[in-house]
Amino acid sequence: MPEAGICIVIIVVLALLFDYINGFNDTANAIATSVSTRALSPRAAVLMAAVLNFAGAFTSTGVAKTIGGEIIEPDYSLDNIVVIAGLIGAIAWNFTTWRLALPSSSSHALIGGLVGATLVDGGWQALHLSGIAVIVAGLVLSPVVSWFGGTMLMIAVLRLFGRMPPSRLDQRFKRMQCLAAAAMSFAHGANDAQKGMGVITMSLLAAGLIGSFVVPLWVQVAAAAAMALGTATGGWRIIRTMGGKISKLVPISGFSADMNSSLVILVATFMHLPVSTTHVVSG
Repeated sequence: MPEAGICIVIIVVLALLFDYINGFNDTANAIATSVSTRALSPRAAVLMAAVLNFAGAFTSTGVAKTIGGEIIEPDYSLDNIVVIAGLIGAIAWNFTTWRLALPSSSSHALIGGLVGATLVDGGWQALHLSGIAVIVAGLVLSPVVSWFGGTMLMIAVLRLFGRMPPSRLDQRFKRMQCLAAAAMSFAHGANDAQKGMGVITMSLLAAGLIGSFVVPLWVQVAAAAAMALGTATGGWRIIRTMGGKISKLVPISGFSADMNSSLVILVATFMHLPVSTTHVVSG
């Protein structure tokens, strides 16, 4: 097999590994609140998240196009070794933070890895700085927007339901929290699975194997399956951190956190912006 073909195979394997690790690293973001409030059992929550992660991955390919076209200049002769280096850096960071039970952003890791590897190979002129600026703005602003949205939603929910007896309130919002966790899982798949798709498609285009930046169906299916499989594996270390070490949640606040986060992530997805699920949920 020619050297270019070997590089493509390595990139596909690494990108799917990145999506797999992203799946079990970010499982906590989608289900930690519902598990910590006992709205869902851990097994049921992980299974639901895996199925909806897979479904969400087929929402669009806008985020994939941003990853593939807004970080590196289109006229830069991309060496796939650069992509391999960026992916290895992102995977190493994600795996390390998972081992330490630290919630971390797969989006920041991937974008940072690609930017760093490209900078070493081609200098500043190889980077699409205006595109990177838009991506960074989305990554920075999304937790702030999520913080504000979560605050407003929680105030509204308390005004509507705050006078209910606590036992009845918990019972009602445990059911509603299941819906919010489902929305969060779908949103996670919609945004995060596209990041691996974007890297693979960018490499296929650079190698001349496709004529334009259109994500092939097999890339969509493979990335969705890798993330769903990673989600099904479960990131129990981070679930404990997200579910109990950031704030003490009850069903009403868990519902507000998940529903707000899913809306922020879905809006970002339809704006073609990669965002950090971890940062949005933490906000």
